[in-house]
Amino acid sequence: MSDCCNSGTCDTPSSTASETADKTPAADKLHIAIIGTGSGAFAAAIKAAELGARVSIIEGADMIGGTCVNIGCVPSKIMIQGAETAWKQQHFNYEGIQPQTAVIDRRAMLAQQQRWVDELRYAKYESILESSPDINLIRGWARFSDAQTLLIKKHDGSEETLRADRYLLAVGARAAIPDINGLRDTPYWTSTEALVADDIPEHLVVLGGSVVALELAQAFLHLGARVTLMARSTLLSKEDDDLGAGLKPLLEDEGMEIMLHTVPHRIQHDGKQFSISTKDGDVNCDRLLVATGRQSNADGLALENAGVKTTKAGNIIIDSLMQTNVENIYAAGDCSNLPQYVYVAAAAGSRAARNMLGEKIRLDLSTMPAVVFTNPQVASVGLSRLQAATQGLEVESRTLPLENVPRAIANMDTRGFIKLVAEKHSGRLLGCQVLADSAGEIIQTAALAIHNRMTVEQLAEQLFPYLTMVEGLKLAAQTFSKDISQLSCCAA
Repeated sequence: MSDCCNSGTCDTPSSTASETADKTPAADKLHIAIIGTGSGAFAAAIKAAELGARVSIIEGADMIGGTCVNIGCVPSKIMIQGAETAWKQQHFNYEGIQPQTAVIDRRAMLAQQQRWVDELRYAKYESILESSPDINLIRGWARFSDAQTLLIKKHDGSEETLRADRYLLAVGARAAIPDINGLRDTPYWTSTEALVADDIPEHLVVLGGSVVALELAQAFLHLGARVTLMARSTLLSKEDDDLGAGLKPLLEDEGMEIMLHTVPHRIQHDGKQFSISTKDGDVNCDRLLVATGRQSNADGLALENAGVKTTKAGNIIIDSLMQTNVENIYAAGDCSNLPQYVYVAAAAGSRAARNMLGEKIRLDLSTMPAVVFTNPQVASVGLSRLQAATQGLEVESRTLPLENVPRAIANMDTRGFIKLVAEKHSGRLLGCQVLADSAGEIIQTAALAIHNRMTVEQLAEQLFPYLTMVEGLKLAAQTFSKDISQLSCCAA
């Protein structure tokens, strides 16, 4: 049953958040309208319903669940892991095992990938709607007519009006397409098309040098494509310089061609091949993947009618309470000015719900870990040396090559490093950057250490299980005061 009255207009009186869902009449519950059905939206809907609100969640797309489960995190990590498995069949360092070229059935890979996407979407999204009477899904595209009113255009062309006490905008983002002469007239891929492509390109060109570009470029390389990557500046240019600089030769060793400081000035397609014109000449390929960033979907909400402010790039501006400049309107996730990570969106959504119901819960991003799922992985948390210096902090840092980590030696994969940044006089840990197999698992320990204001000395004194990659954190901390090459195995 829709939240909208037969006349097309609903006015819902407010109630206190302490009133429970099983006793409070629906008409007396605080009404929260959420636009979008991704992780931020659902985290907010679940929390708001728990706290006694009545929730309308609005989605215009055919599938609920947003980017992560449908066209982002889940399918990409399945593809990346499958591609890495294929690559490792032929590329490893252990003697006595015969390498073999993987036989790849891309369509079978896609079928399995989609089964998992469907199962996770049902388990984490659709089943929640089925079991949550206080969360009502409305199908249609929403936009503001004023700060208190939404107009919802249904798929049949009809339009309804909805008024709620609070609004959460969680509409996500889409691929940003650069303004390159001729590009929009070509059959380029974004990550959405690349993840469901049932063929492996002979030669794939990837535009971009950040997370999505690197992950998918290496995945297609591991599946057998020739890959050329063109980055506008350096790899991972927003991260510590050592990460991109360290990753580049490792990708090149695998056969990837990387062109830094390269922006095509013209792209054409003749029906079979792309011709990409650069300062260094033309590059021809059969597939082109554009992975140059993401653009907020907030431009479809008619925010000007509600008076909601955005950045120049179109992202909704929110404060640490997830509140916009309009008191009753909040935002979360990739459509806002928050970092574009699914776990940040979910954390922001749940906090926004609590704040809409009277709390004052802030989102602390000072120890937000980030991971790039290349092989080796790239992970970071806290401040880089440059960021710390920009804040006026006097710091020192140490970089531990993985050839000093026993587990990396046993794995016969010593590519990469662990880097720690600490306040010079106190020794307090401020940041960590990792290029390593399992970097994504290592980084959370560093995040907890930074969150708890540990010093490198305290980190060095912790017990870490021997022959684990995370033990590298302890060894890296020890380098601030010791020459670890003079220590025995497991030395404290």
